[in-house]
Amino acid sequence: MNFEPTTLDVLSLVKRLKREPAEHKGNAGKVILIGGAPGMAGALLLAGKACLHLGAGWTILEMLDPNSAHADVDHPELMIRLASENVHTTLDAANPDVIAIGPGLGKSDLASQYLEEVLASQKIPLVIDADALNLIGESDKLLTCLQKRNFNFPELTVLTPHPGEAAKLLKASTENIQANRLGAIQRLVEITQSIVVLKGQHTLIASPQHAPLQCLAGNPGMGTGGMGDVLTGSIAAIAGQGIRHHIDLWQATGIAVELHARAADNLVNKGVGPIGLTPSETILEMRALLNKLL
Repeated sequence: MNFEPTTLDVLSLVKRLKREPAEHKGNAGKVILIGGAPGMAGALLLAGKACLHLGAGWTILEMLDPNSAHADVDHPELMIRLASENVHTTLDAANPDVIAIGPGLGKSDLASQYLEEVLASQKIPLVIDADALNLIGESDKLLTCLQKRNFNFPELTVLTPHPGEAAKLLKASTENIQANRLGAIQRLVEITQSIVVLKGQHTLIASPQHAPLQCLAGNPGMGTGGMGDVLTGSIAAIAGQGIRHHIDLWQATGIAVELHARAADNLVNKGVGPIGLTPSETILEMRALLNKLL
């Protein structure tokens, strides 16, 4: 495989998301996002808000923090429920089109249970981020489950590590990852057999079936907590719509990465940031940009 990156340029695919007059929420996908351990509920809420504003038909949050598992008065459209210890039954009953796991997940036994269950889940797109990546990096068992899933369902799992999470997966230092980002994404793809998004300046995307693409958009204002959670929710939303609008997980991932970066650039061009640019502002700009492209 050629690992010289070409420039990511996939926003023309957004036109496939244009909805016919009679479409309903079932055509836009049911997404479950899992995370939000005590003290980290905001991460899951950000992912959920991105998923909602980028067009998912249903956005369901499995919240691990009991104190945060209640309706969000600012976004009552989010279906927020307390994560159950009966993980298999919960996910099976929901019958989602897409699952995303990781934002604010933590490393509790329940977090590991959810991760193990989603890795064994049915043939649907799966987005893995944040502490879900750290758990895989610390567990040969979970890594084997990930590899088995990708053997059974190729190109249906995307990992979205930042350099620190990539370092844990590769048992390397963050400095080594940053010194050779192309080499790092090649190793991540080989080890995990997943679609991989290596976040950072000039984010890279690659998979076992696709040579790397490099996103040249984006700016330093994106270096703030919560931006990765927004990307996770955005990939999930586009993948959910893509099931019935002919966009696969690889394409959905590229669209989300490029929308995310270009939205941040648009905001800076309007005088919003780069210092103080927030993930919440970026979500709304992504929605505006997506609709302009339809």
